[in-house]
Amino acid sequence: MHEIVIHRQRRALGVVAHAVATLGLLSVLASPCAAAPAVNKTADDVAINGYDAVAYFVDGKAIKGMPDHQVFWQDARWYFASDEHRKLFETDPSRYAPQFGGWCAGGMAQGGYYTVDPEAWAIVDGRLYLYHNREVAEKWRRDQDNNIADAEANWAERGKSP
Repeated sequence: MHEIVIHRQRRALGVVAHAVATLGLLSVLASPCAAAPAVNKTADDVAINGYDAVAYFVDGKAIKGMPDHQVFWQDARWYFASDEHRKLFETDPSRYAPQFGGWCAGGMAQGGYYTVDPEAWAIVDGRLYLYHNREVAEKWRRDQDNNIADAEANWAERGKSP
């Protein structure tokens, strides 16, 4: 009887160890860091889910852009709400484009690439930051200076400049 209990415990531990190993492998394979492009874009190559990067600065809010007003920059299509916004972006895309290629700034501070909700954003020192969601944005703001430093270091480590 004692032998059966030990065998069952070993078997259970083996199942647990296998599950942990499998989950660990899956988390590496499914990691948001794996082969992420420089710009966060949709399957149709549209940057920041089609939102107008200039609107955050000019209008102070997230506004969906339109394909009629687009620019191809950094291997992505950027949509704008107006031709005026498109022209502003064309003259200085680095000024308006979100930091970290439009990936979640909070995720980048942790060393990962995460999708964003373009409605969760902030402009800090003239730079646009996007977040996975509003909760991440709030957490980010609590230690903003350190989070920016960490995110910039992680972004630079990957060979991309903020």
